[in-house]
Formats: sequence, C-alpha cells, structure tokens
Amino acid sequence: MTAADRPELVLLPGLLCDGALWQAQVAALADVATCRVVDLTGHDSIAALARAVLAAAPPRFALAGLSMGGYVAQEVVRQAPERVTRLALLDTSARADADEQRARRRGLIELAQKGRFKGVTPRLLPQLVAPERLADERLVEIVLGMAARVGRDGFLRQQKAILGRPDGRDDLARIRVPTLVACGREDRLTPLVLHEEMAALIPSARLIVFERAGHLPPLERPEAVSDALLGWLRAA
Repeated sequence: MTAADRPELVLLPGLLCDGALWQAQVAALADVATCRVVDLTGHDSIAALARAVLAAAPPRFALAGLSMGGYVAQEVVRQAPERVTRLALLDTSARADADEQRARRRGLIELAQKGRFKGVTPRLLPQLVAPERLADERLVEIVLGMAARVGRDGFLRQQKAILGRPDGRDDLARIRVPTLVACGREDRLTPLVLHEEMAALIPSARLIVFERAGHLPPLERPEAVSDALLGWLRAA
C-alpha cells in the first residue's frame, strides 16, 4: 500500500495524556494508515477542541479518541459528520458528569489553581491501570511523563472542558460510519456498562473488551488495541 492509498487516522489522547499514549498504535499501523495525534491541551471547551481537531485534520479521516479524546471525537462528529469516515471510542462515555464527578473535578481544579498540581501520582495510578500493571515500571514512567508534559495549565483547561461537555447520548443514533466502542475490562473511571450503552445506541457499532486492562489499554495492551484498530480500519 502506497502512502497515497493509506487512510488518514486522527488519534486523540485523554486527560493528562499526549502522543505517548498512542505510540505503539502509530508504529503498528504505519503500513496501513497515516496516523497523526492531535494535542488536546490548548482550549477549555470541548467545542473549541473539536474545532482545533478539524482545523488540523485532513478533509476526510478516521477518528479515534480515548477518555477525554472520546468526548472530543463525539463533538467532532456533531460538528462535521461528513468529514469522519470511521469512529473509535475507547474508555470514554457519552454521558455528562454526574454531580459527584463534577464536585471531584472542581476540587482538583481548585488544588491546581492554588499551586498544588501533581499530575498523576503513584497514589492515583490504580484508577488508571489494571492492578497487574502497577509493577510495570516502564508503563508507570510513561503515564507520569505524559502528565508532567501536559502540566498544570493544560490540566486546568482540560478539566474545564470536560466539566462543560454535553450529554451526547441522543446524538449517537445519528452516527452512520463504522464505529468501534472499546474499553479495558477493569476500567474504573469509565466502566464497561457505559460502553455497552454507547454500543447499543450507535447503529451497527462493534464492542470490544480488552482483558487485563484498565483505563489506558493502548499502553496496557498495545497489541490488542492495535489489532482492534486494524480490524476497524479494514471493516466494510
């Protein structure tokens, strides 16, 4: 397959994540797709982040987003459905935050504004990865490094954007492109039930569960995620 024949694939990271989240998939899919990761730290609303993605993307493209990236991906489809050829939503949700989640986010914003931003600490890692991966020093280093690079200001903008996101469940029925919905079996932040809900609402969506993975399967189970994306890109 020549470069001209390869589909364009836009990858969107999650909260406190950057391109390192998708590094294994970019490498694994290099022969079948032209991959680009779009930064999601520059704006404090999901709508503005979606516009930035559309400005950076080619005219037509496949789109995959994890967690916050999934929120932005859904907004991209709302703003410009004609430009998205395929959609993959990983470890994310179509729901707006519940009151408890909103209170927790506001507390984190307040701490960061007071100069107490710590990114992802070892104490928070059990919420992000499956228990068996906590001893993986390389994985932990990648997660901590991404958070450090996003930094306090990026974190504040991201949390404000997430707080303001809409409930998008009513929009899912209008998605008409091949859609993959996937998550780690042990995802504590956006559990499997939320993905079952999305898959049921999106016409002809395919649901995949990554075993022995938490909220970050592209890092925890890179080969399984790459295989899932490859099948999605090749699906009729």
